[in-house]
Amino acid sequence: MIDNQFLPYLKLAHGMFNLSMIFLFLYQGLMGLVIRRTRKAGAPLPLTVVRRHRKVGPVLVLWGIMGFVAGVILILVDKGRVLEYPPHFVTGLTIALLLSATYLVSRRIKGPDSPFRKPHFGIGLLLLPLCIIQSVLGLGILL
Repeated sequence: MIDNQFLPYLKLAHGMFNLSMIFLFLYQGLMGLVIRRTRKAGAPLPLTVVRRHRKVGPVLVLWGIMGFVAGVILILVDKGRVLEYPPHFVTGLTIALLLSATYLVSRRIKGPDSPFRKPHFGIGLLLLPLCIIQSVLGLGILL
């Protein structure tokens, strides 16, 4: 069992990890936007950006879900029940599910005119404000 004196530090580490994930998601979204704009303009794709976006995306999805699971474990150890902070939990669960959906949709994108590009973009746009909301909710818990 985790000693209670370490829990505040683990909560802070959870928050810092997920805050860094937000910045990485913003960077990933920026790369996706560059790719999308280039594709719509009919210009040659920036292959280094495309490769980086494809390579980093699945890793960020995995890390994002791990951040959610770590938060659930921390609250279970600390309070004994998952729904101690319902808005933070529901927002985190929504983010984890949308991350999974983004990954699954991205696997189906084949070719330049794939119908899965628009849902991938839309889910990504939905994720970014949810991450900001989640960080504000988390700050409310920590402070």
